[in-house]
Amino acid sequence: MDEKKTIFAIVGSASQQSANQKLVDHFINLTKDDFIVTQWDDLKRLPPFNPEQSAGDPPAIIQQFRASIQHADGLLICTPEYVFSIPSGLKNAIEWCVASTVFSYKLVGLITASANGEKGHEELQLIMKTVMAKFSAETALLIRGIKGKINAHGEITDRKTGDDLDRFIRAFKESF
Repeated sequence: MDEKKTIFAIVGSASQQSANQKLVDHFINLTKDDFIVTQWDDLKRLPPFNPEQSAGDPPAIIQQFRASIQHADGLLICTPEYVFSIPSGLKNAIEWCVASTVFSYKLVGLITASANGEKGHEELQLIMKTVMAKFSAETALLIRGIKGKINAHGEITDRKTGDDLDRFIRAFKESF
């Protein structure tokens, strides 16, 4: 990778003290020499999905969200699992993009970090395949028990998790 790539990061959590936000902040710190990362961490500002409006004249904030995805070299989605699924705010955001092609063939890194996360991670991968995003097993990371593996300062305290994140980052960089 010769030049810095632009990454648009989407934090799926609605929590102010989100471990997922801390993970994205950690990712930014670890990759600052390789990536220019901008974040969308306020999914609650997006209106509820409206299919007619989505295909016709979407609200300005949706146009801005789509443009951010379109213009980025790649995406990072970092999300918890809520009730065996992805959070409703993240699902809503993705639904607003289905009428467009912003995810098509876009390189995406997927991190699900939650208490368990298995079902949410499966769902996120299925949704990203459906919208034709580009990712691999190496650029999709499930971190179970995240609250016990990251401290208040966003530092990974579990060696295996740190190693897994390093492998994820390496694979993500090599995918460009």
